[in-house]
Amino acid sequence: MADIYHVSEEPGIEWFEPRPTPYVDDPVVWAVGEHRLHNYLLPRDCPRVTCFASPENDSPEMDRILMGSHALVAIEHAWLQRVRDCRLYLYRMPPQTFEQLDGTAGYVVSREAVAPTSVEVVDDCLAAIAAHGVEFRVVSNLWPLRDAILAATQNFSFIRMRNAQPKQAAQVDKL
Repeated sequence: MADIYHVSEEPGIEWFEPRPTPYVDDPVVWAVGEHRLHNYLLPRDCPRVTCFASPENDSPEMDRILMGSHALVAIEHAWLQRVRDCRLYLYRMPPQTFEQLDGTAGYVVSREAVAPTSVEVVDDCLAAIAAHGVEFRVVSNLWPLRDAILAATQNFSFIRMRNAQPKQAAQVDKL
């Protein structure tokens, strides 16, 4: 398994204990694979829309959404300053006890307690996302982009959308 990370706004975590979650039957420690790390280089509660290109989903709609990039992370204007002010800690996790839960989102989980092998501090989330070669987009409302992505591909992850601006009833699904 490639490098995996637990991303947190909390410094100094030395041990990760499995916790209950509504998404998995057993308590788990969550982490993300390197290939989708860029989706998580934001404050935990920041709503975001993400997608990526793949050979099996090559379409004019995806080309229009991605605008030449291999992946996209989008947030709302209301979150931009919080993203700029955020400090993250990337805890590198030993892969032995982790199993893939969702390959599209990049989620991996461990049902055992885990000690990180190292930690990296990220003081500039935008630079960290850019270092992955991913387009970062700021929009006034995530819902039109989310709807366009949902219609164009299965290669997406919509994170913390409960914290997004409300979806407008008469909103036109245009980028």
